[in-house]
Amino acid sequence: MQLQDISCPEAKEVLENGGQLVDVRTAPEHQQGTIENSIHLPLQDIYGAQNVLDDKKPIIVYCRSGARSAQAKMILNSMGYRYVHNLGAINNINSC
Repeated sequence: MQLQDISCPEAKEVLENGGQLVDVRTAPEHQQGTIENSIHLPLQDIYGAQNVLDDKKPIIVYCRSGARSAQAKMILNSMGYRYVHNLGAINNINSC
């Protein structure tokens, strides 16, 4: 099953135009390495997104494998965030 719904070049374009990159991994995973300028919002805290994320800007979520970011995308969509993309695994953007 393909969890990623945005390509690397598309993600770069979204981010260059003000999109928000969101890391939904746990704190220990985040401490092992992250992507510059990403927002750390663990999946378990995703319901607090309204305090962190701008609902008018596109959001790109990622995690270790893509499964949690897929969940985060569904939750954010259910909360009213319209422009949410799942980049999938952190390695997807690191390999761009």
